[in-house]
Amino acid sequence: MTDRSPNPYRGLLFGAIAGATAAWAMNRFQSLLTEATQPSPSQHATSAQSQPAAEDATMKAADRIARAAHFRPLSREEKAKAGPVLHYAFGTAMGAIYGLAAEYFPEARAGFGTIFGALLFAVADEAAVPLAGFSGKPAEYPASSHLRALASHLVYGASAEAVRATLTRAA
Repeated sequence: MTDRSPNPYRGLLFGAIAGATAAWAMNRFQSLLTEATQPSPSQHATSAQSQPAAEDATMKAADRIARAAHFRPLSREEKAKAGPVLHYAFGTAMGAIYGLAAEYFPEARAGFGTIFGALLFAVADEAAVPLAGFSGKPAEYPASSHLRALASHLVYGASAEAVRATLTRAA
């Protein structure tokens, strides 16, 4: 492996690509986890019919941004479209920051990106999202919810590092 000097542009670009890819991997992992832990389809259909789907944090954040930028709230359908866009944008931005940090600080890659994923979980999910009012306080959710979110962020971190490292080696 060639010893390279840090390059901020490489770090930002490869990190952004890695972050977008990792956000996709994280979503896929969450979908598989949900499928594996959901009740049978007949039970799910009954419970889904009895209550509307709750808005997630990204939908609430997208609505707040739209209100600030357009001075109007988003419709339910607009929130459903904007939420994932915001999630991917955030994942891409966090990946860019990770890529930049990895260029200058090899320690940032500790645990093959899982330390970064765990830190992102702690800062974003456990602190910033509740403080912004996009979710309840962490104590209001069962431990299983926190463990699923942490696992998802570990997948994000490892995926981001896998993509970033692969792109860096190939360049």
